[in-house]
Amino acid sequence: DKKMKEKMVRVVRGRMPSGVVRGLEETYRKGRIRTLSVRYGFPAKNLRVIAVTGTNGKTTTANYLNEILKEAGHKTALFTTAVIEVAGDRKLNELNATVASTKRMQQFFRDAKNAGVDFVVLEVTSHALMQHKLDGVPIECAIMTNLTLDHLDYHKTMDDYAAAKGRLFAMKPRFIVLNRDDEWFDFYNKFEASEQKMTYGALESAEARISQVKLYKKGSEARLVIDHQTKLDLATALPGKFNVYNMTAAAAAAYLFHIDLEAIADGIANLEEIPGRFERVETGKNYEVVVDYAHTPDALEQLLEATKAITKNRVILVFGATGDRDKGKRPIMGEIAARLADRVFLTDEESYNEDPKQIRAMVMEGISDAGGEAKTEEVKDRRDAIEKALKIARKGDTVLITGMGHERFRIVAGERLPWNDADVVREIVSDSTPTKSEK
Repeated sequence: DKKMKEKMVRVVRGRMPSGVVRGLEETYRKGRIRTLSVRYGFPAKNLRVIAVTGTNGKTTTANYLNEILKEAGHKTALFTTAVIEVAGDRKLNELNATVASTKRMQQFFRDAKNAGVDFVVLEVTSHALMQHKLDGVPIECAIMTNLTLDHLDYHKTMDDYAAAKGRLFAMKPRFIVLNRDDEWFDFYNKFEASEQKMTYGALESAEARISQVKLYKKGSEARLVIDHQTKLDLATALPGKFNVYNMTAAAAAAYLFHIDLEAIADGIANLEEIPGRFERVETGKNYEVVVDYAHTPDALEQLLEATKAITKNRVILVFGATGDRDKGKRPIMGEIAARLADRVFLTDEESYNEDPKQIRAMVMEGISDAGGEAKTEEVKDRRDAIEKALKIARKGDTVLITGMGHERFRIVAGERLPWNDADVVREIVSDSTPTKSEK
């Protein structure tokens, strides 16, 4: 029984020195992956695996790459925190976990193998790498999106966090794709690819260089100059500069695999939306509603800047922070919200086993420091907060609801509660009657 197992783990961790506990966990994880690999017949062994890691943009980059490979005529399997797809059969990932269980991953590899796929595209977290989830998985291409503040509850320092992701590149994959503009570029550039490494970014020195960027309300365009000669014009339905970087990372990887340039451009254009990633919720109102998974300082900042650039009037933000996670980022996210949003509704997200009031207080600290108290309202009930934001929205505004994204339930006081931000918006809008100004 899962609860009994969790209780036993807590007891053991509480009674033994941390070094001993870590050693036991390492031994257990390595043994478990070997056992399950044998049970499922080493399904990953002959698969061509492309792994995408980084703090933000993993899911989107993996989805772009999946579409490019399909456009080029390849059969694919995709595993991300938002969606799982095997040979075109796509479904929402409802695990609501940073890391899928070893058993779930082995089942996915088995399904991919049985479907006879040409490529597997994986979103890979630092937790998965630390927990040996990729042991025995041959990585043909490793892609780095960026490294920014996150998961320090688990890794303790940014150096440890960087090193955890470095494990992927230490596997000496055939290809390595790195973000030249990221401040951690030099750290990852020390790793060698067995065949070729490619850099991407806006800097002149990037091998897949981003130029002529155009940002629109309903998408983005950019020209890539590859190896100082090949020009590739890309257009995506996903807005924001950060998505230009995501599509460029995918395009650079596809280029290394000798995918036709036309298929790269068409594949990127094919990706119309990803659940919980700048997901527009159709309400029939004269304002926009967007749901996004942004739950790190960098992701929130990039998202707010992108939203402000395409919003005529106000950006109204509904957000909070997660419990049992990196507490240091809470006031930083509060400061970003106060600086970039026009109105803020601070609410609960997933408190797990923490006191939600305490979580909000830490976020509010950052809001206060940035002088944003006057434009902020604290509303503990998430549904009420969304309802209040929609109520004050006027023509040309954007209501931005962040933190939960695609997720189908919330964990509050240890309980799993059914929840989806986009569904809640639709329920509130259908229950409300039009005001005079909307008629």
